[in-house]
Amino acid sequence: MDKKLKISIIGSRGYPFVYSGYETLVKELSERLVKSGHHVRVYCHSSLFKKKPRLVNGIKLIYTPSIKSKTFSQLFNSFFSFIHACFSNTDLVLVVNSANGPFGLLTKLFRIPTAINVDGLEWLRPKWKGLGSLYFRFASKLATLFFDEIITDSIEMNKLYRDKFGKKSTVIAYGSTMKIEKKSKILEKLSLQKKKYYLIVGRLIPDNNSKLIIEGFLNSNSNKSIVIVGDVPYNDDYANNIKLLSSNKVVFTGYVNDQFDLTVLYDNCYGYIHGHEFGGTNPTMINALDLKCQILALDTIFNKEMLFDKKSIFFNKNKSLISKKIDEFENTYDEIVAKNSNYKLPKKYDWDFISNQYLEVFQNLTNYQNK
Repeated sequence: MDKKLKISIIGSRGYPFVYSGYETLVKELSERLVKSGHHVRVYCHSSLFKKKPRLVNGIKLIYTPSIKSKTFSQLFNSFFSFIHACFSNTDLVLVVNSANGPFGLLTKLFRIPTAINVDGLEWLRPKWKGLGSLYFRFASKLATLFFDEIITDSIEMNKLYRDKFGKKSTVIAYGSTMKIEKKSKILEKLSLQKKKYYLIVGRLIPDNNSKLIIEGFLNSNSNKSIVIVGDVPYNDDYANNIKLLSSNKVVFTGYVNDQFDLTVLYDNCYGYIHGHEFGGTNPTMINALDLKCQILALDTIFNKEMLFDKKSIFFNKNKSLISKKIDEFENTYDEIVAKNSNYKLPKKYDWDFISNQYLEVFQNLTNYQNK
């Protein structure tokens, strides 16, 4: 019988705070691990939670100090979380976010088995310039030195870490969180009609390219509208400037935290437009695939990996080209729908399958440590 593990998770904003792929991973994985009888502790940013329950859905929550800063909030919180974990009774530590790479030295000194999900190419993101970019590259390199197991979320990201840092990794994707178990009035609330709008889901940051996509859409011949789900949790000039494009054809919803509402927005869109540039397996794309959306995507190796068996339209970072691709999409829409009629979401994007992959990593780490 497999040992029931004590698992500490560091690097997200907390549980059940779902903001990005990290928090989604922490939520879906933690809940399944607890149901399997394991003991899970999630470290949370204290400043983000007005109420601070110690136990939610069987998951123990630890609130460590945090500051409201785009640049330093995660590092500040992770440092105190690592210190707490090192002096606690834990079998292993799972870390998300490559920015936490240097802190792996602490768990290494305390001989605690560790795994880190490094996610995307943070050092290339426009929001991290100069020293920020250098830090992320440095931190990612240290992660490959200090952590026992590196987890990447796509084959292409695995190749990149192997080529750039000389480190093998275990590939474990993200999963879909779509739920269609109850009715939603989100379409009525936003005055939307089924199959009469395009959908973008993601943070309002430069490398998600929402502004470029909206401008390209407005210059196309489409008579549909475009809905943008997402925001940033801080005051930001780029995000504020994008919102100035709001009109009767451009709808900004902000965050949509209700998964049923989000599911309805995906399920009824005419097309999902994915402009994410520096990621591996992106959760918003998985959701679109799960609900059989027809997709236009930025031409990257990561997006092509995810869409290799689904008919899609790819575009480059050029406003006029995006306009033409949207027109092409609408002119060939029936053909695209027909070719995708038998599409099924691959098993690797199923959260139960993903959780078993993580558990296998955890068991291998603790078994090796105990030898």
